Amino acid sequence: MALIVHLKSVTDLSGKGDRIGKVVFRGLSFYTRVLENCEDEAKFDETFRWPVASNIDGNEMLEVQVFNYSKVFTNRLIGTFRMVLQKVVEEAQLEVSDTLIDDNNTPIRTSVTIEIKYQAMDGSVAAWNDSEFLGDPNRSENDGAFLLETDSLLSGHSQGSVVSPGRSHLSLHSGERSIKNKGKDKAGKEAKDSKGGKDSKEKAGKGVFSAMKLGKTRLPKEGHKNKDEAAILETEDLDRKGRRFDPDNISLASVTAVTTNVSNKRSKPDIKMEPSAGRQMDYQVSITIIEARQLVGLNMDPVVCVEIGDDKKYTSMKESTNSPYYNEYFVFEFHVSPDVMFDRILKLSVIHSKNLLRSGTLVGTFKLDIGTVYSQPEHQFYHKWAILSDPDDITAGVKGYLKCDIAVVAKGDNIKSPHKANATDEDDIEGNLLLPEGVPSERQWARYYIKIYRAEGLPKMNTSIMANMKKAFIGENKDLVDPYVQVLFAGQKGKTSVQKSSYEPVWNEQILFTEMFPPLCKRMKIQIRDSDKVNDVAIGTHFIDLRKISNDGDKGFLPTLGPAWVNMYGSTRNYSLMDEHQDLNDGLGEGVSFRARLLISIVVEILDTASTEVMNTTEVQVEQIQSISEYSAGKIEEFFLFGAFLEATMVDRKIGDKPISFEVTIGNYGNQIDGVNKPTIHRKKKDGGDGDEEESELLQNSSEDEAEDDGDLVSVSTTPPMKPVITDSNYFHLPYFETKPCIYIKSWWQDQRRRLYNANIMDKIADKLEEGLNDVQEIIKTEKAFPERRLRGVLEELGSGCNRFVTLANKDQNQTGRTKLDKERIKSCIRELENMSAQAKTTRSQVKKNTVKDKLKLVQNLLQKLRFLSDEPQHSIPDIFIWMMSNNKRIAYARIPSKDILYSTVEEESGKECGKVKTVFLKLPGKKGLGPAGWTVQAKMEMYLWLGLNKQRKDFLSGLPNGFEENKALKGPGLQSLPPISLTYIMKQEFQLRVHMYQARSLFAADSSGLSDPFARVFFSTHSQCTEVLNETLCPTWDQLMVFDNVELFGEACELRDDPPIIVIEIYDQDTVGKAEFIGRTFAKPITKMSDEHYGPPRFPPQLEYYQIYRGNCIAGELLAAFELLQIGAAGKANLPPIDGPTDSERGPILPVPVGIRPVLSKYRIEVLFWGLRDLKRVNLAQVDRPRVDIECAGKGVQSVVIQNYKKNPNFSTLVKWFEVDLPENELLHPPLNIRVVDCRAFGRYTLVGSHAVGSLRKFIYRPPDKTASNWSTAGEIIVNMEPEPPIKKMETCVKLDSTSDAVVKVDVPEENKKEKKKKKKKGEETEEEEADESILDWWSKYFASIETMTEKLKAQEAAAAEAEEKEDMEIAAEEIKLDESHVKGSKGKEKSKDKSKSSKEDKKKKQQQAELLEKLNNKQKVDELQVYNKELEEECDNFEDWLHIFNLYRGKIGDDDDNVTDDERIVGRYKGSLCVYKVPLPEDVTKEVGFDPNFGMFQGIPSNDLVNVLVRVYVVKATDLHPADINGKADPYIVIKLGKTEIRDKENYISKQLNPVFGKSFDIEATFPMESMLTVSIVDWDLVGSDDLIGETKIDLENRFYSKQRANCGIAQTYSIHGYNTWRDPMKPTQILAKLCKEGKVDGPHYGPVGRLKVANRVFLGPSELEDENGLKKQTDEHLALIALQHWEDIPRVGCKLIPEHVETRPLYNPEKPGIEQGRIEMWVDMFPTDMPAPGPAVDISPRKPKKYELRVIIWNTDEVILEDDDYFTGEKSSDIFVRGWLKGQQEDKQDTDVHYHSLTGEGNFNWRFIFPFDYLRAEEKIVMSKKESLFSWDETEYKIPARLTLQVWDADHFSADDFLGAIELDLNRFPRGAKTAKQCSIDMVLKEQELPTMSIFKQKRIKGWWPFVAQNENDEMELTGKVEAELQLLTAEEAEKSPAGLARNEPEPLEKPNRPDTSFLWFLSPLKSIKYLVCTRYKWLIIKIVIALLLVVMLGLFLYSMPGYMVKKLLGA
Repeated sequence: MALIVHLKSVTDLSGKGDRIGKVVFRGLSFYTRVLENCEDEAKFDETFRWPVASNIDGNEMLEVQVFNYSKVFTNRLIGTFRMVLQKVVEEAQLEVSDTLIDDNNTPIRTSVTIEIKYQAMDGSVAAWNDSEFLGDPNRSENDGAFLLETDSLLSGHSQGSVVSPGRSHLSLHSGERSIKNKGKDKAGKEAKDSKGGKDSKEKAGKGVFSAMKLGKTRLPKEGHKNKDEAAILETEDLDRKGRRFDPDNISLASVTAVTTNVSNKRSKPDIKMEPSAGRQMDYQVSITIIEARQLVGLNMDPVVCVEIGDDKKYTSMKESTNSPYYNEYFVFEFHVSPDVMFDRILKLSVIHSKNLLRSGTLVGTFKLDIGTVYSQPEHQFYHKWAILSDPDDITAGVKGYLKCDIAVVAKGDNIKSPHKANATDEDDIEGNLLLPEGVPSERQWARYYIKIYRAEGLPKMNTSIMANMKKAFIGENKDLVDPYVQVLFAGQKGKTSVQKSSYEPVWNEQILFTEMFPPLCKRMKIQIRDSDKVNDVAIGTHFIDLRKISNDGDKGFLPTLGPAWVNMYGSTRNYSLMDEHQDLNDGLGEGVSFRARLLISIVVEILDTASTEVMNTTEVQVEQIQSISEYSAGKIEEFFLFGAFLEATMVDRKIGDKPISFEVTIGNYGNQIDGVNKPTIHRKKKDGGDGDEEESELLQNSSEDEAEDDGDLVSVSTTPPMKPVITDSNYFHLPYFETKPCIYIKSWWQDQRRRLYNANIMDKIADKLEEGLNDVQEIIKTEKAFPERRLRGVLEELGSGCNRFVTLANKDQNQTGRTKLDKERIKSCIRELENMSAQAKTTRSQVKKNTVKDKLKLVQNLLQKLRFLSDEPQHSIPDIFIWMMSNNKRIAYARIPSKDILYSTVEEESGKECGKVKTVFLKLPGKKGLGPAGWTVQAKMEMYLWLGLNKQRKDFLSGLPNGFEENKALKGPGLQSLPPISLTYIMKQEFQLRVHMYQARSLFAADSSGLSDPFARVFFSTHSQCTEVLNETLCPTWDQLMVFDNVELFGEACELRDDPPIIVIEIYDQDTVGKAEFIGRTFAKPITKMSDEHYGPPRFPPQLEYYQIYRGNCIAGELLAAFELLQIGAAGKANLPPIDGPTDSERGPILPVPVGIRPVLSKYRIEVLFWGLRDLKRVNLAQVDRPRVDIECAGKGVQSVVIQNYKKNPNFSTLVKWFEVDLPENELLHPPLNIRVVDCRAFGRYTLVGSHAVGSLRKFIYRPPDKTASNWSTAGEIIVNMEPEPPIKKMETCVKLDSTSDAVVKVDVPEENKKEKKKKKKKGEETEEEEADESILDWWSKYFASIETMTEKLKAQEAAAAEAEEKEDMEIAAEEIKLDESHVKGSKGKEKSKDKSKSSKEDKKKKQQQAELLEKLNNKQKVDELQVYNKELEEECDNFEDWLHIFNLYRGKIGDDDDNVTDDERIVGRYKGSLCVYKVPLPEDVTKEVGFDPNFGMFQGIPSNDLVNVLVRVYVVKATDLHPADINGKADPYIVIKLGKTEIRDKENYISKQLNPVFGKSFDIEATFPMESMLTVSIVDWDLVGSDDLIGETKIDLENRFYSKQRANCGIAQTYSIHGYNTWRDPMKPTQILAKLCKEGKVDGPHYGPVGRLKVANRVFLGPSELEDENGLKKQTDEHLALIALQHWEDIPRVGCKLIPEHVETRPLYNPEKPGIEQGRIEMWVDMFPTDMPAPGPAVDISPRKPKKYELRVIIWNTDEVILEDDDYFTGEKSSDIFVRGWLKGQQEDKQDTDVHYHSLTGEGNFNWRFIFPFDYLRAEEKIVMSKKESLFSWDETEYKIPARLTLQVWDADHFSADDFLGAIELDLNRFPRGAKTAKQCSIDMVLKEQELPTMSIFKQKRIKGWWPFVAQNENDEMELTGKVEAELQLLTAEEAEKSPAGLARNEPEPLEKPNRPDTSFLWFLSPLKSIKYLVCTRYKWLIIKIVIALLLVVMLGLFLYSMPGYMVKKLLGA
């Protein structure tokens, strides 16, 4: 089943050059090696092989391309040869010679010669002889289904091969034949180089030739080459490593774990050890409930309940409203593992009228799991509307909407609060639903059926003691487990019945959940539990991720699964009363043993809620179902697992020296304790006896042929016990040497290999992709050339890999047991991978140098998607567990997924570790493996594993290293096919390993001093050696060569050359007392030299490389080293390259790294700027008094002067010192620089205070500036044009522009009122401006305008990004059009595409212009603005380290916890200074510059570091989202400011019960730098009793700001003015600042030219030159010009940098007790003024705006069409007694009612009634401010901010019962629909279609009259019109209201006249006849009739009784 192509040669080439060939078949390409300098003939002579899984079709093509190879540019195509394979399919073998064709399809004279062979699947094509296929011509045709796999593999004739008819195949293999008999090693090498032959060696005792051996010509799927393979299969070996290929596909030795991996006998180990799943973390879930809308129900009092798990929190109750506004903030904190956290369900419920006595009625709920929130961008939903539904009534539909923010923060996440959108945007409920991307807004109810059939393989739960007791009492031994299944989903729980005493329970039940679809709870938890009187325990747990069993695409499918077996894993199966690993059975952490398997299926059906038979509840139901057949989950097959233990080293010494054995299990097979594996297994099966556990279920007979074949094959699952031997002080090893123990197990499982095969193909694509991406990142990190080319190569590979999957996955041969999910999944995987392939293709065309990083992110998303797809939800074969046993105890384990070692005849489908030698590290089970215990290796195993069908067993040994003999358990004839129980290696090679340990950097600190005493231990095979210990450093340079002599390795020499075992390097910290402490570990592969190879370039000597050191899952440093493995030949060590003996006598027997390997050095000078030390903590309780800084790099160093008195002045007196040092030429190899601070004590003693290692010197390397760069050219003037203010005309055009074009929409969806205003503006009317009524603008106007601008900008950026993407897509489209049409239409296509791209560019320009204009327009009445940063200023400005750097000093160990946040706790101070590194000598011109001071070296022009007195002015604007500190979920915050010894506590001004307090305060503090330079601003919670609690604090380093060249001491305002709200704050005017900057930077200028012109250096600035004072007088000034120059200071050559503008920064608050989790944010800024300069003016007044007092007067004139509720008692007419109620939201207690209009028959009511509502209002925030006490017991009033909304309701008054609510309307006073002119025009649309109607604001209109509708919900929860009201709204300010007062109701002053109501109340009094007629005829007609009939009956009965006795007497007496 393969196509083999032998590319012989290409002749008649023109010219001379390097040639490379490429052969493509089915989208998979192979490259030849590069032939250098060939002239007319290129003899490639290489063979390529494609294993084929489906027969080749006669129409398929083979393509051969020949290129001129170029190292730098892309390869140039010489010609192509294409051939249809029809002839090949017919004849099976063919030799072809033909000419090539060029690009234009014209033949050229170059010709190619190839030979092709083909072996078909069905043998239809005659076989040819290759020892890989041991064909059997007599094979029967009846095993059709498995034709593909069995493919003559286990035929009787294992030696007999059939010679093919037709041509002899000698030509192809002649190379191989001739080599075979030469010396073993020589043969290996030549076979490699000839490439035609494969390195085939005879195997001892077996002639089976391994497919694996064809490694060189196999597919490039396995990383059997230089670790990462590009689309090229580099067919040379590492000998030619020096030469590179097609640069698109460069692969480089990566810095990560194992560098080279050439042959494919070994798989790569994973360096990260510890499972991260079980570790607990801190989480914080914060939820803001903002408001609810459209709640279903009449006049309700809603409360919102927020619950997570068992935690419940409630909002306050809002009275009589269907749209309550809460704005309440809740925080939940958790410390659990991620799995548990993300499965927690968050439930939001709205409850109606809940109080202390009653629990209230549920209106609706919404639930989702925390994982869904965490997977959102920024881990949050912001201002989204949750849809409420009623779980008890699923037919009801939406019950309302709840607007909320939900954020989930793990430790270390920082939440960005999104920019606030417009209120109008957010009111669009449908557009802002709280649903993840891609979930439809209309979710339906669905039924989830979980069908549970049966389980098997349950562990014996309470055996031993209990069993014996039961036996003694009852006399029988029953199965001691009572299992039931429990399913948890979406916060609900369902259970099956309990099956008593059964290890193989059968339930046949289904559990039914009713939940919305798609659900927002992603995982379903299925548990088998053991029912017990005391407490039920979990036996095993399985999670089902609904995303993996469904697909939401257009061609998607509903969740479905099975029927399939799911495997459950958990703790070990030996039962003990206290199971220490019980957590594992609950699904926490990685299971360490198989527990059971469960047959289940899942079906989901969407409910049609309209149909009548739907049950209404969502209660969980359990029902019985039919059982299913044995084979529904697949046909049962016999599987064979083989394992060989090649090496067991690094066995932890703690285990003790008792004999050690290893046990391998698959499911329950092989398990010693449960004793499943009976030798009589076959017989039992045939007799149908009840076998243990699995067997009874697997009663299916195995196929006849193999039964005879195996005899009774007894599984061997344990290696013989063996005593360990000491390796070194930490580890043992087992002395296997040449004898390698083996295990083999037969087991029976449903044959569902196809699932695993597909997963394997995808896994391999993903592995390859990941490897390529790591490569690209590495290229970027090490700044090598052409990362984009490598990325293109990676994408090409991805594309071909995906195409390959599509061809392989299409053939699905195992029809039995294929579930719906299998079919759907394969379809969706094929679709996804086809898309991915297309995406890879388009992305590849877009990868440019500048887009690499973006595209890298994109491809990483593809990688995640691939990983997600490859995870198969329906299990088949359970995982394999390897346990190390000592003294009958289970010590450590490894778990290997079965798919990884599963065999398939198709290379891509087999597992990545199948038939490979795998390095396995055993780890401790469960919680034991967390923390430090998980870092150490328990044992390192070299293992070989193979799993496959028993009938495919033939090749199971083929991947083992060659050179062994098999030892069978039984000797004798006919037992040939028995697997070996051990292997004896007869081939053994001797090597010498040289380890060149150069240095390590950035190691973890392991001592309390904050340093380590590191040494490294190197392990190779059973040998180990240590480097020397270097004291007190985190960056040891060992510079040591370690020689391991006489290392014995078993196997063939050539295999060892390509694939040597790995070297493990562990780094420890030496402690004087006790054991050395583990720091980290890394792996490496040595470069191997055989005895007959030359020691020289390009492979030798090896280069130093960086290896990442890991501890647990954390990177713990890097190691720089090289490794070489040299074979010791027959001549002994004499032939090895000589070792230069130690030259320096001091180091004794330690050998240094030899010259060819150690880096080349040059002389560098390092200048150090010593500025000062800050915040030094005590050392051993003593204060630091006389500190000194020592700088060391590569053995040289310099010391600062000693600071004589740290308290008085922590700065150094001598600023600059330098030292010279030899550093490597290669910057990447530069050693770290160590900074250590010591405290000089008396008597010459000193103690270490703290240290810092500068890992990379790159940012401190001085590079002479490039004089040719444009901004250096001093010739010619460059005019920096400043746009003057745009004149009004422009404004008009811009209005027109924006009203017609769509770009505006992109930037900002204009609010309706804006549009109106613009329309008006056009007509030339004047409109009253926003702020005009404030008459005076203040600082807050500026602030709010700036925030608006910030949001505009953010939106514009988003729009631009979207635009750019569109544009890129267009470009791609254009490119594709070009490609498609280039042949057909020629130029037309090109023109089209050009037009397209042109138009898109023009659009972009237009849109940008419009955006800019719009921004200008938006500043309405041009308010000056400031810059609002939504982050810390330091982040914006690179920490102000433009010349003064801060180095944190550390002391103390790095914690055991894996999060590095604990670093903060290790900081003991900060060193301030800087470094400058440069090669000596410097270019002349640097030192010759004017004013060069040699004392300062490269640090010219730095200020002096004497003491400075500064006035620090701190402005605190406000805080947001504070963490609640009180029980009521609020806080009472106030500000505390600390600087040096000064502390300001603003306690009396605390703000009550507020999590978003507006402070608006400034504080002045005098300070002296450098002693007082760390400013701490804290927000503290005021408490009446007890001490106040810290909510959070932020620290600001003022010194770096003060000295920064960016001038951060006082931000530069946007404009210069001398009066008003924008007065210039800085004591220095712009002109003075500019002059000072020019002087300091030695810049020519400033020169003020004629009016409005200024020249600085070669830049010219133009601008206004007049200034207006407060009286409006103009005068000439240069300040504006100077300010413009300052704002563009970054344009000034050489010294320019951006100066800090006037700003507000937003800083996160942190609490030291909750490190890493944000506790809120604070908006503030700091100004600093040196006291030796003129004093600044008074502080800017930023006190919060006082809300303005207003009075709203509402006159209710009339109502109409109010629905009639009552029936008149006398006349029966429908009527209502109407009254209207009104209130402002939040002031329900001040509600006002009109009088009652009795007995309205038409719904008309006349009132003439005035309501008066006084309120306080904040214009800027559009909120009403009110203060009230929360409850009787509140200490003080709480301030609330509530949207301004007026509620009007219409009621029907009743005398005796409660009044009836009829309808309501709520008007948002800022934007409500204009009232209708007449009642007729007033309709319900005014409420329903509010968004579409023009709106108005009462704050602008002041007085409005009109009709508005009343609405209410009917029984079907739909809105209906219930009346209309004519009202007049009038808004007055408090002053106006005082001047013209008005009375309430109809009272004086300004009384309203009484309404003229028809006197209908006493109607019956006036027309009695009418009333009587009504009473008799209508109302009581039937009653009267009934009474008359009853009376008649009574009369008759009376008469009867009266006359009866007389008659009787008459009768009796016979009268």
